[in-house]
Amino acid sequence: MTVRTRFAPSPTGYLHVGGARTALYSWAYARKHGGSFILRIEDTDIERSTQASIDAILDGMRWLGLDLDEGPFYQMQRLARYAEVAQQLVKAGHAYWCYASKEELDALREAQRARGEKPRYDGRWRPENAKGKTPPADVKPILRFRNPDEGVVAWDDLVKGRIEIANAELDDLVLLRADGVPTYNFGVVVDDLDMAITHCIRGDDHVNNTPRQINIYRALGAPIPFFAHVPMILGADGERLSKRHGAVSVMQYAEDGFLPEALLNYLARLGWSHGNDEVFSLEQFVDWFDLEHISRSPAQFNPEKLAWLNQQYLKVRDDRLLAEAVAPRLSARGIGVAAGPDLAGVVTLYKDRVSTLNELADAVEPFYVEVYPGAELLAQHVTEAACGALRDLHTRLETAVWEKAQISQALKDVVAARGMRFPQLAIPLRVVLIGQTQTPAIDAVLGAFGRDVVLARLSRHI
Repeated sequence: MTVRTRFAPSPTGYLHVGGARTALYSWAYARKHGGSFILRIEDTDIERSTQASIDAILDGMRWLGLDLDEGPFYQMQRLARYAEVAQQLVKAGHAYWCYASKEELDALREAQRARGEKPRYDGRWRPENAKGKTPPADVKPILRFRNPDEGVVAWDDLVKGRIEIANAELDDLVLLRADGVPTYNFGVVVDDLDMAITHCIRGDDHVNNTPRQINIYRALGAPIPFFAHVPMILGADGERLSKRHGAVSVMQYAEDGFLPEALLNYLARLGWSHGNDEVFSLEQFVDWFDLEHISRSPAQFNPEKLAWLNQQYLKVRDDRLLAEAVAPRLSARGIGVAAGPDLAGVVTLYKDRVSTLNELADAVEPFYVEVYPGAELLAQHVTEAACGALRDLHTRLETAVWEKAQISQALKDVVAARGMRFPQLAIPLRVVLIGQTQTPAIDAVLGAFGRDVVLARLSRHI
């Protein structure tokens, strides 16, 4: 069997972390088994679907690097196909036209609630119940599936195990709305059938849809795919994931300075595990991935864990690649780097100290803009004694060979000559150069700045 998986988002919003994890698992399963990964845009919610949401989904998939083998396909371009299959079901006696008005159905459900019953369609337009009825001329009919009255629908879910639901719990669902647009359950079955999907990996909020879909497959005499329902993602407080927990657009994480491979690594571990392994490449994940090790319990989203993981990726990232990622972020602030020190050389000083590319841009910014320390900071650290030491350092640096060992020796010589402790020189020097009291090794900072900038900034305060 050739494995074929799909990701089928509705374009009613951005691609969020829950959808991205589903896409990742579907993509990885296809890659693991040498199969195909298909993207389908389920845009039948005409009122809420937008082009902006479609673009956001496609942008998110590209940024994550989840490449497609087929698609994207759009349901609204397949209406003729749904109508064709609908007629097939009608002819076989598995579907019928229902002329009940919205008001009539609302009254039915209200009466059922009043009796303490579960609201459900009562089959009033099933052929055997509609004999002798004249369809009302003012009601556009909808097409309903004739669900079996007896028996159970059962499947072996590849994540949750055996699931059984009695047909008596299911009513005759709508297949086509009055405007000819398919409902979710019908469109999914026709699409998955036409696209030869073998494994349907999706969120467990779809478990209740699955028995309905299986019955439609059976009515069509079609093969039923394997189902794998992945538990939802909760916030750290155990509540359903929302924006306050970090359920923002995948592209917001790009804007916030996260690396796509770090987010993928985090999502991979959000409900799936391979021993105690925390940090691994996408290639390693594909090699390890299976459905058996997906947890049956909801996962909890932890922004701090994601930030930590992103930090691990930043630490080992090539300095040039990091510089290429940071430069546009500085440019967006109106800061150019061409006339300053080599950005890759500055980035290497700070990449072990930050969690995001934005924090890295913040850290290296003082190397490319004029820095004017506040009066309070200067008064506290750039004292008369400190100024004397800085003047001595200025003199030594004018003639020192500009490499780390010589710069370090110049600093040590000043400290020794003045009878100071090293921080008594290093902290005022940091304040003068970048307006901060803490930096990476001060000799490395001086080396990155370059002689001319260091001497110029020292001169302003001594």
